[in-house]
Amino acid sequence: MRITIEIDGKYLSRIQKLTGERKKSPAVSRALAEYLKWQERHQFVARVLAGKTDFSMTNEDLEARDIHETR
Repeated sequence: MRITIEIDGKYLSRIQKLTGERKKSPAVSRALAEYLKWQERHQFVARVLAGKTDFSMTNEDLEARDIHETR
């Protein structure tokens, strides 16, 4: 989707440096996607810490899962 927005040049330069993107649109798109992922993780952790999530995996399940994760 195309939109027109005003972004402070200093912020845009920082976004391009942090994302490693040379072009403006991909840099802003990537920064937005990363921000949304961060927000989702943050909200999930807040729900878990508040006891509002039924997370049924045990510590042993989590540790066994980490063995197979490549990241």
